[in-house]
Amino acid sequence: MVANRARILCLLAAAVMLLLAGCQSEPVRELQRTFNDLFAHKGEAALAKGLRDYDDGHYAQSARSLQLALEQGLSNADRVKAHKYLAFINCADGRVGPCRDEFRAALEIDPSMQLAPAEAGHPVWGPVFRSVKGGR
Repeated sequence: MVANRARILCLLAAAVMLLLAGCQSEPVRELQRTFNDLFAHKGEAALAKGLRDYDDGHYAQSARSLQLALEQGLSNADRVKAHKYLAFINCADGRVGPCRDEFRAALEIDPSMQLAPAEAGHPVWGPVFRSVKGGR
């Protein structure tokens, strides 16, 4: 009985989200983020692979896995992490525009996001991050 109620609630929530998909008001976006946090974490394996590839210096593979993770669904904290690492990859490859876009995406999810001291001091992406963060 409880399992049926939970299923019905999930289906109802999914239906509401579909109905509100075209609406871009802040309360609706917050509801969408909450829904994603609760139910859409299929991308965790792809995120883990992307971070391993990044640590191993395989940046093109990392970027593909991180993008896949975002498409498959992640919690807000993991979405921030994926966008941050995509920003690092873009900046390191000299693509400052896409680097800025990824930092903006991360900050839209979490406006209080900060880089770790070693990350913030990086000569390539540190200044880009500070510029994007300061422009908000």
